[in-house]
Amino acid sequence: MTYFEKRSPRSTNPVLGQWERNRDRAPSHDDTPVAQDPAQAGRPAPEPHRHDAAASQADTGVMTIDDVVARTALTLGAVVLAAVLSWLLLPVDPAHISTSYGIATAAGLAALALAFVQSFKAQPLPALIVGYAALEGVFLGVISSATSSQLSPGIVIQAVAGTMAVFAAVLVAYKKRWIRVTRRFSGFVTAAALGFLILTAANLVFSAVAGGDGFGLRTGALGILFGFIGIVLGACFLALHFKQIEDGIAAGAPRQESWLAAFGLTVTLVWIYIETLNLLTLASDDDFT
Repeated sequence: MTYFEKRSPRSTNPVLGQWERNRDRAPSHDDTPVAQDPAQAGRPAPEPHRHDAAASQADTGVMTIDDVVARTALTLGAVVLAAVLSWLLLPVDPAHISTSYGIATAAGLAALALAFVQSFKAQPLPALIVGYAALEGVFLGVISSATSSQLSPGIVIQAVAGTMAVFAAVLVAYKKRWIRVTRRFSGFVTAAALGFLILTAANLVFSAVAGGDGFGLRTGALGILFGFIGIVLGACFLALHFKQIEDGIAAGAPRQESWLAAFGLTVTLVWIYIETLNLLTLASDDDFT
């Protein structure tokens, strides 16, 4: 079975879509003709020396789970490091809270721009992916600091724990095959995420134009429901990423594809953390309780 035939269902998610476009361009190793020496015709092929076989396997340049773990640890480490430094070096002053939110907004928009650039690049660019992670860390650090100072320091720890719990739960459910990623599942998740993003953008625009809370999608009981839906969508995208990683390793994807795996996991985990933090903020709001 060729690399192309082993692919998972096609997705319109930018990160997953880039992975699939790279697979379409990848040559199939199964179809490569092998020249045979006429003098060796009819003779059994000599068994390779064990040391040579190990060296050949190490030089194939295919993606392994260790590559994915290492790249993901690097990108998430950049997020955490930037978040901690921004928390310490850019303390939130309640009297000038708008300045802090301005810094967070600038970092968030810059990270979003880098994410879109990488999503439409032909190949993964490690420097760009790490840069995205660092800018996202600045955004998360300032937002987390502001939330912690206005509510309680424990809310950030709860959000981190919640994000880790979602990741672990989806990983276990996927490994146990309680979640089956099919073409229908992929299409449903993509359509739901698109609708979620459109509603979020419309809510922001309406809030900026008319003032107040927009459509109320981020406040009160409706905001809690909307945040819960966001977390569920993030969990579904984790399952899609796990499927892509599993198929990529089984099909012998190039090692550089592990950067796309790390990029996709980082984007999704950041999404889940933001939705979890917002959900906890609404749940602890005095006006709501």
